[in-house]
Amino acid sequence: MNIGYHQQWVRLLLSLTSGAMGTLSFSPYNIWPAALISLFGLQILTLSRTIYQVSGIGFIWGVGLFGSGISWVYTSIASFSGMPCLINMLLVLFFIFYLSFYPLLFTIILNFLCMEVCFLRCVIVAPALWQITEFLRGSILTGFPWLQFGYSQVDGPLKFLAPVIGVEGITFTLMIITGLIVHAVFKRNVISVLAITLLLLIHWPLRMFYWFKPLSQRAVNVALVQGNIAPSLKRDTKQLNHILNTYTQLSDPYIGKVPIIIWPESAIPDLEGNQQSFLSTFDHKLQMSDTIVVTGILDARLKEDSYHIYNSIIVFGAHQPYNYFRSSRYQKNHLVPFGEYIPLEHFLRLFRSFVNFPIPISGHGSYIQPLLRVGNYNLSPSICYEVVLRQKIYDNFRSESDFFIILSNDAWFGQSIAPWQHIQMAQMRSLELGRPSLYSSNNGVTAIIDANGTIIRMIPQFVSGVLVEKVIPTTGLTPYSRFGNWSVWVITLYFLMFRLFYVF
Repeated sequence: MNIGYHQQWVRLLLSLTSGAMGTLSFSPYNIWPAALISLFGLQILTLSRTIYQVSGIGFIWGVGLFGSGISWVYTSIASFSGMPCLINMLLVLFFIFYLSFYPLLFTIILNFLCMEVCFLRCVIVAPALWQITEFLRGSILTGFPWLQFGYSQVDGPLKFLAPVIGVEGITFTLMIITGLIVHAVFKRNVISVLAITLLLLIHWPLRMFYWFKPLSQRAVNVALVQGNIAPSLKRDTKQLNHILNTYTQLSDPYIGKVPIIIWPESAIPDLEGNQQSFLSTFDHKLQMSDTIVVTGILDARLKEDSYHIYNSIIVFGAHQPYNYFRSSRYQKNHLVPFGEYIPLEHFLRLFRSFVNFPIPISGHGSYIQPLLRVGNYNLSPSICYEVVLRQKIYDNFRSESDFFIILSNDAWFGQSIAPWQHIQMAQMRSLELGRPSLYSSNNGVTAIIDANGTIIRMIPQFVSGVLVEKVIPTTGLTPYSRFGNWSVWVITLYFLMFRLFYVF
């Protein structure tokens, strides 16, 4: 009894370690084999265990992964919410425990269907169940599809699967490879070893396919402005003129020389209606100089007898005179809990005497919105967290899109790994859909990403600067842009049906 008790503690320690190791597979570390080691640990530790043992192993593995991989959430919540330190810590702990429920669910169901090591468990059932639990994690409540292991392959050997089956398909493939490793270790199976080798070498034939075509004749110079404005300054209305001057002074040398200038999310930290004078004056200057500015701004619109504040992107300047009612714009659809809205607002407001809620309640833009027309180019827009939402980006993508444009403000994450994880997901969107990305962040990472998901140029974090680069738009549709991840779900359902028929 004591021996079994101590052995379980060893398993829990190993599961915590293997879960934490998964974080190393993501940016900025980019040690992609760590994804296989982490998933291998999860699968091998749950073999031939009781329901109580696998529950603990799955949950603790999740604590290891999410506790190390999203610890930056504390910095973000503390910066946004204005709540006491203890409450912030409890919120983060609750969030990590909540996310850890999904690997716990995976291990319980996997153990129920296939307890012993066999090809069926390792290569058929495990990938299918993982696909389902990861889908639930990315969908329930607001969804949080962060740290999906497919992102680890942005610079890995499965990279060129992205234009075919997307990030979920890559994650599915990683689970198959991990299962084959477990099977090869326990069964000394040569066929499993050969299958692993073939899957890891699949990028060689796939890299020969060109799913998109660069349009070199339509190349355009763009300037991405990184203001490096501290979050505290954005909250101080006395600093508004200083912030506007920072962006205009950084942009001035490029007005008339660069056709498109891009400012980051909420670069103008005030309501658009309050800035009509500034916008009209600056718009006139841009029209005279044949330059267009794309910027993030807040906007209040009357809807259902009340004003809703929207996190927006607007376009103005040459050939697109600014007009508050008609200017090309995008309104953020997916809002961040505690950052842009308060979950369970009516309940939490009971604690106003103990907790400060300085956050404005924002409005939701439409789920499907038109492309931003910027000069002669069509841009697929997203703001900050939205680029993580694979399905939303896919649903809003159009064949006539020239670039993705992502405006972000990662200053809330401090000097954590979050901005690097964030831009890695933007790289995956470019890979999946075959379009370059213009990634503009307040304090970095500000970068240009090509249609192969490679960062071709960026400027350092935490400095004021301007990134100027010639960007080549692309045309053409990847298999993923045509069919999405239907193939992954077809295989998932087939695997599960195979398991059911195998049993009965």
